[in-house]
Amino acid sequence: MKWLYIAAGIVLLIKFLILPNPTADTLDLAIVNTVVQESGVPNAVSGIIFRNRLYDTVFEVIVFTIAIMGAHFLLANEQPFRTIYQFTDQPSIVLARLGATIAAIVGIELAIRGHLSPGGGFAAGVAGGTAIGLIAITSASEWMESIYQRWHAATWEKISVLVFIALAVLTLVGIELPHGELGTLLSGGVVPILNILVAVKVALGSWAVILVFIRYRGLL
Repeated sequence: MKWLYIAAGIVLLIKFLILPNPTADTLDLAIVNTVVQESGVPNAVSGIIFRNRLYDTVFEVIVFTIAIMGAHFLLANEQPFRTIYQFTDQPSIVLARLGATIAAIVGIELAIRGHLSPGGGFAAGVAGGTAIGLIAITSASEWMESIYQRWHAATWEKISVLVFIALAVLTLVGIELPHGELGTLLSGGVVPILNILVAVKVALGSWAVILVFIRYRGLL
């Protein structure tokens, strides 16, 4: 069986090297151009997610919210770890916090400009959650908890979901903001706002899940 997988991989590699890449036909290009014109954003993927397939995106956000609630519910009856161990060596701390800084910058970039280039709210939220996770493995869990409570992160997460659903409902009934000039930062109508809301929701939700698992499962 192992040799079958190896042979299939070699055949696939030869196919990529020898056969030319298929080019998009006129119909495919016409569909992409239609999505771009209707949504007002150069990133056709964002146009499809936040306009043409908005029903799917709404339920994806709801499913992620239910997953966070499920993590809290399943671990609620367990005893928290008394001692949480983090990385203490200085090189690991420096590298983790450098990576967190880069991930946070990438997340902000994807959230703000996701409608203009590859990326979007979900990718931005994952980058933000990665930054939070890297900080969590090098910081005291009590400090992370205090910041989470001080800035009311759970409340902002719920607000982002409610605002997203409200804007989605308005979009689904045909009420849209002006698209603006195609290719500029202030373009796409409601799409950039939905991008940012999804990024905030996913990042804060990831933060909540990280804190729960660290509290009840430890870190190392």
